[in-house]
Amino acid sequence: MGRTYLVVTFGVGLGALNTGNNLLYLVLGLLLSIIILSGVLSERCLKDLAVRRVGMDGAFAGEPFALRWGITRRSGHAFALTLAEVDCALTGEGGVGYLAAGAEHVVRADLTAARRGPMKLSGVRVTTLWPLGLFAKTRVFALPGTLLVYPRRGFACGPPEDAAVGHVGESPSPRRLDGTGDLAGLRELGEHEDTRRVHWLKSAATQRLLKVEREREERRTYVLSVASGLAPEALDRRCEEVAEQAHRLLEAGHEVGLELPGQRLRPGAGTGQERALLRALAWLGFEDQREEEAA
Repeated sequence: MGRTYLVVTFGVGLGALNTGNNLLYLVLGLLLSIIILSGVLSERCLKDLAVRRVGMDGAFAGEPFALRWGITRRSGHAFALTLAEVDCALTGEGGVGYLAAGAEHVVRADLTAARRGPMKLSGVRVTTLWPLGLFAKTRVFALPGTLLVYPRRGFACGPPEDAAVGHVGESPSPRRLDGTGDLAGLRELGEHEDTRRVHWLKSAATQRLLKVEREREERRTYVLSVASGLAPEALDRRCEEVAEQAHRLLEAGHEVGLELPGQRLRPGAGTGQERALLRALAWLGFEDQREEEAA
């Protein structure tokens, strides 16, 4: 729109010079005054604004993650606002077309971080091109914070090493027949037993309800490790591999622990344990920044 407006203004200016028509001079003056007014309106859009970070989902290196800002305006209206993090290695931005006074509007953006580790956030940049797109007015809101970026997902890694500890629990039995492992046999379905394990084809042939029995796959405990003294690129690669191995093992129901230089995480299971492993891997190699935050 701004480019079209400038072309029209330039054409009216040429017409006013060639013809000497006073009306064209008046129209040219009006067009030029609107250009000046657009800069003032852009500046007013950034007044009385307040910005805060609402929250963010888990951030993994190399893939988009959701970051949200809450933006409010005490009085008046704002148009065509674009929000982005400033002075950091995050790419991406979010926007809002119209912001009314008094109500908070949550802006969602899909951002991307290139590398794992803690990322310092200094502030949020708000930009508007309204109304003509001729002037880009910008205001930066100081919002210090830290974004923890987990290792990249999807790394094709080899199978983990043998379990550090054997079966979990007391005196495991390899022939427990209520699991999801290899087929152990068929038997007649007892009273009040689950019919979901009935083998319908065999049952139809024998005129009796036959239940499938499978061996239970025992849960095991693994302790993954990251060696010390690795170069930054090799360390990132190893963290990606360990993160993927831990994800696969935890999904299979095993317990996973982590051995890092100067730190050890006890084996555990579930999504909470996976999040603890990812946090430890994200901070690995950036311990000095963690000590600064603690101080």
